[in-house]
Amino acid sequence: MQNDSNRRKFIKSSTAAAAGAALTSTIARTAHAAGSDEIKFVLIGCGGRGLGATENIMNTKGNVKLVAAADPYTEKAANNLANLGRKNKGKFAEKIDVPQDRIFGGLDGYKKAIDVDADLVVIATPPGFKPQQFEYAVNKGRHIFMEKPVASDATGVRRVLNAVEESKKKDLMVAIGLQRRHEPRYVETIQRIHDGAIGDVINMRVYWNGSGIWYRNRNEEQTEMGFQVNNWYHFNWLSGDQICEQHIHNLDVGCWVKGEYPVECNGMGGRELREDGDAKKSQIFDHTFCEYTFSDGTKMYSQGRHVRGVWNKVGEFVHGSKGTSDPGAGVIDGPNAWKFAGQRPNGHQQEQHDMIESLMRGEIYNEGEYGAKSTFTAILGREACYSGKVLKWDDLLENGRELAPGIDNYTLDTPPPPSALPGPDGVYPFAVPGKYDPFA
Repeated sequence: MQNDSNRRKFIKSSTAAAAGAALTSTIARTAHAAGSDEIKFVLIGCGGRGLGATENIMNTKGNVKLVAAADPYTEKAANNLANLGRKNKGKFAEKIDVPQDRIFGGLDGYKKAIDVDADLVVIATPPGFKPQQFEYAVNKGRHIFMEKPVASDATGVRRVLNAVEESKKKDLMVAIGLQRRHEPRYVETIQRIHDGAIGDVINMRVYWNGSGIWYRNRNEEQTEMGFQVNNWYHFNWLSGDQICEQHIHNLDVGCWVKGEYPVECNGMGGRELREDGDAKKSQIFDHTFCEYTFSDGTKMYSQGRHVRGVWNKVGEFVHGSKGTSDPGAGVIDGPNAWKFAGQRPNGHQQEQHDMIESLMRGEIYNEGEYGAKSTFTAILGREACYSGKVLKWDDLLENGRELAPGIDNYTLDTPPPPSALPGPDGVYPFAVPGKYDPFA
C-alpha cells in the first residue's frame, strides 16, 4: 500500500517529468511526456478493442506496464496477450508483466484484476458489464479509461453517473473511448461552429450505416450465458444494439456540436434481414431511424444500419443559418468557408497520448459525464425505435426498463436475463414496435 501511495503521489505531482517534452499545441500533440516513474495498468476485457487500447497505451511515450488482466476466458486472454507481446518483433514484450496467476477469469474476475496494485484500469468489456466494473474501479481509487458505450440501459447509465460524481471527489482521471473528441479536425471544426461560423445550428444528420458485424458459432461446451457473452453484440442486455455500440460516436458528435442533449426522441426500425437468417442468433435490429429534438426545437436525424450491398455512410453533417459543416472532414461551407489543414492523427492513438501525457503532468480530466449522457442518447433512440413511441429523456432515464436485473451476481453458469432467453423454437425475443414497452 505504501508503494501504491508513493506512485500515485508521483503521477499527480510529476510535472518535472514532462518538462523536457515541450508541446506546441494543447489540441494536436505529437510529442508526449516520458517520465521516470512507471504507470501500471490492468486490462478488463481482452478482446479486440481491449488489446487495441492496450497497444495504443504502449505506443505512448509514458513509462507504462500492463500488470494484470481479466476476461471471462483465461485461455483466450493468455493467448491474446502473448500475441501482443510478439507483435512488431516483440516491441511491447517489456511492457507486459502478466503471469498466469494475474489473469483472472469468469464474470467477476474484474474485481481481482482491479485489486492488483496498479494506477490505471482499462475497461473494454461488453457495455452491459461496464457500470459495475467502473463503479468498482472508482471505489478502489483507480484512474480509468473506459471504452464506449458505458452501459446498455437506463439503470446502468444512472449507476455510471453516480460513480462519475465519486470519481470527481477523488480527483480520478476518467477517459472515455469517444475518440473523435481528441481528433484535431473535429475539435477545431466544432469550435468554429460554436464561434458562429455557420450561424445558428438548425439541424444535424448523423449516420452509421455499415455492412454488418461478426458472429461466433456456438460451442457445444458453452452454457447459454457463455454463448451470449461470446456473441455479446447480438444481445441487447450486453451491447445495447447497433445504435449504442457503433452509432454512439456520431450521436456524441451531434450533441457536442449542439452543446446539450436531446429532450425527446421518436424513431422507427426493425429486423428485415435478420428475420430471414439470424432469428436464432441475434436480438438486435438491422436498421434504425431517429428524430431527436433539443430544447430549442433543433433536430438531429439519425440513421443506423447493418445491410450489405447498399449505400453506407459513417459521418456527421451540420446545417446552420449561414452555412454547413462536415466535422469529420474538417470542412465548413458558406460565407466563412474553411478547411482544416492540420495533422490528422489516429483517434484511438491520440486519446491515449492525451490521457497518459496528462497523467504524467498531473493534469486530471474527467470525461465520464458526457460518456454516460452520449450513451443514454443512444439508448433513448433505441427505445424509441423499439417502441415506436415519442420518449422523453427525463422519463426514460428515471424509469426505463432494466435489461439485466441482478447482473452483479451473474456467472457463466447462470441463465441470461429472461428478456434474452430463447423460446422453444430457438428464436430469441426481440422488440416489436407498438408492442414493446420501454418502461416494463
